[in-house]
Amino acid sequence: MTDITTHQASRKRLLIALSITCSFMVIQLVAAYFANSLAVFADAGHLFVHNSTLFIAILASSIAIHLARNFNDGFNKAELVGGLINGSLYLAISLTILTLGTDRFVDMHHGHERGEVNPQIMALVSILGFVFHGSAAWVLYKGRKESINVYAVFLHTFFDLLSTVTTLLASVIIVFTGWQQVDVLFSMLIAVFVLVTGLRLIYQCLQRLRGAAPALPKAARVEKALAQLDHVASVHNVTVSMVDNAPAVGAHIVLKHHCTLAAHDAKCRAAAERMLQSKFSIGHSVLQIEASAIDGNHQPCGVSGAN
Repeated sequence: MTDITTHQASRKRLLIALSITCSFMVIQLVAAYFANSLAVFADAGHLFVHNSTLFIAILASSIAIHLARNFNDGFNKAELVGGLINGSLYLAISLTILTLGTDRFVDMHHGHERGEVNPQIMALVSILGFVFHGSAAWVLYKGRKESINVYAVFLHTFFDLLSTVTTLLASVIIVFTGWQQVDVLFSMLIAVFVLVTGLRLIYQCLQRLRGAAPALPKAARVEKALAQLDHVASVHNVTVSMVDNAPAVGAHIVLKHHCTLAAHDAKCRAAAERMLQSKFSIGHSVLQIEASAIDGNHQPCGVSGAN
């Protein structure tokens, strides 16, 4: 699978996951209001940030695909910046939930009740959440190794599954013991999970940005240089990337008609490899030599297509 195909597939997975989680977020907000549950509200706030990170991940993918042809350089940097924004949002929502939970716990401790929690609604929304988050996690599972943002969203979705389990457990405890404070404690537990996730994601993005490879030659320059070689009629699908910490070029090279008849594939490949080494200091390349289409404008070997 090529880089661009991989990135487009990742974006498709993110879009599907976003539609699933947005639908459930609306359900959670309504349930949090009627259940008077901070744990459910924490889940809803957590999911709001989750959806924001999905949107940022999709935006980073779209911008990078359209603006960067050097995918291992431009695309990855755009994704890492998106990952940093996602991590910052994780920190913001976790600190907000911890603050709200602390305030409510203090009020309960001093006998200032804010209404009883409805554990039946909590349990119902938790079961629905497990189904929705499980579906989103399944969509993202296969793409988690292809993109830092897909990995971040998959990890977040996995914690969403855990949070629905904790909310269900809290509702069961309230039903059998009547201990309302457990709602606050579980909401703060969810916030800690979000906080750890955000810190981990920020650390990974910063480490990868610090170790970013030097700028690669523009794919357009490489394509132009290849097109000016003898034997070459045209060049397409040029990519420049890092492979094993070294620059590498991939390209499809179409031979001139007479070169195709003379079977000059090896000569063309050798000439292209020499040019890449001398002009761009690139020693690794994957070149696909293609026969030219038959037309009425044949050029003899040794005549460059450039004016």
